[in-house]
Amino acid sequence: MVAAAEDRLQIIRTAFPKEGLFAEKEWLLSPNAFPIDRKSLPDLEQLGHRLFVFQRACNQLYQLSVKGKQPEWVAQYLDAGKPKELIEFSRQKDIRDDLPRVIRPDLILTEKGYIIAEIDSVPGGIGLTGWLNQAYSSFDNDIVGGASGMLEGFRAIMPNGADIVISEESATYRPEMEWLAARLNQRPVAGGDDSSSVCTFTAAGVNAPGYNWRVVPAENYEPHEGRAVYRFFELFDLPNIPGMENALRANADRRITVTPPIKPYLEEKMWFALFWLQPLREFWRRELGEKYFIKLQEVIPYSWLLDPTPLPQHAVIPRLEIHDWREAAKFSQKDRDLLLKVSGFSPLGWGSRGIALGSDLPHAEWEKRIEHALATFQSSPTILQKFHKGALFDHQYWDPDSGELKAMKGRVRLCPYYFVERDRVRLRGALATIAPADKKFLHGMSEAILVPSKTHL
Repeated sequence: MVAAAEDRLQIIRTAFPKEGLFAEKEWLLSPNAFPIDRKSLPDLEQLGHRLFVFQRACNQLYQLSVKGKQPEWVAQYLDAGKPKELIEFSRQKDIRDDLPRVIRPDLILTEKGYIIAEIDSVPGGIGLTGWLNQAYSSFDNDIVGGASGMLEGFRAIMPNGADIVISEESATYRPEMEWLAARLNQRPVAGGDDSSSVCTFTAAGVNAPGYNWRVVPAENYEPHEGRAVYRFFELFDLPNIPGMENALRANADRRITVTPPIKPYLEEKMWFALFWLQPLREFWRRELGEKYFIKLQEVIPYSWLLDPTPLPQHAVIPRLEIHDWREAAKFSQKDRDLLLKVSGFSPLGWGSRGIALGSDLPHAEWEKRIEHALATFQSSPTILQKFHKGALFDHQYWDPDSGELKAMKGRVRLCPYYFVERDRVRLRGALATIAPADKKFLHGMSEAILVPSKTHL
């Protein structure tokens, strides 16, 4: 058994790209994919369509709010702290119906199932998961998405190739996207052939039968007529990327397409708080349908907007039963199993940088953070979210220090990748991050195991 595990590890090491997959990032290797019960796979597959419908409803709610057909405070919350020009761009009629073509929720696996920590607006890990799926499929036939699922999913959403535009802020992910582009370039794009190995740009648009996938820096990007763009940078970073102005103009004129779309309001964590607000309940029921509404209530954690607006004397904040947010600052450690999260449009809204768990903080620090969140709400909204502790799982890994196979008891963040393809939303892979049991925030780190997922009986 040990020999078989070491053989698999050798296959993985041999397959590792010499250029790497993450710049200056490492993780623990495992000979085994993370097992998902075959009975739960249909629900995981269906989650993709539920989240697509949810994002479509979010897009609709914002636009109705702007028009005054839904409460105006919805758009006011979502536009807080954003430049006027970006707000106006996101409201343009020509991109009104554009939605993200890749949906990646962060699922925390719990004793009762899973909870959605958030939906990543500009998800990393597409190339990494593609490589992991390919490497592990060489010895495991049950990998979710199979050997080429991630590649086929990415190709399906941009069948004629694309420019993968990456900012310096997101440069960590450049190697994985270069790996992805290189693999996609090994096959002709839809409707093409293998006769050409060079991209040729003509006045009529892009003519690239073969090698039509490029990874290019955002800082000096020039758009090409008819070209698809995969945006790999956060919108708060736009002031540092003045070269993107031409691309935005081309997108507004529909001369190029951009995904994820330039819609900062869709990239806010506060959508989970808006989902739970009573005044919007009937909107969500209608737009999601009763079945999806109930299903999402089971997996979206209860969240609140830390809006400092005073409440009427008789009102309380739902579920917390407090009249003023400053009362939350007085909560005991036991009652502080709550996450503070910067909602978005900020460097702190990316990764785990803007997240704090109340029960982990000294009382004075918790109080300070509540006060800061209230003081900065108009420019950088913060949400409060119920914390759900991950269940413990045992998973084998290679310990580079001892040179031995060991078992880690850890908590799992599962990241399924859904691609919004022509006819349906498809699950093409699922990256599992297994972090040591003492870690509260589950993300890629040198002490974590990163593996693809597999189905098992």
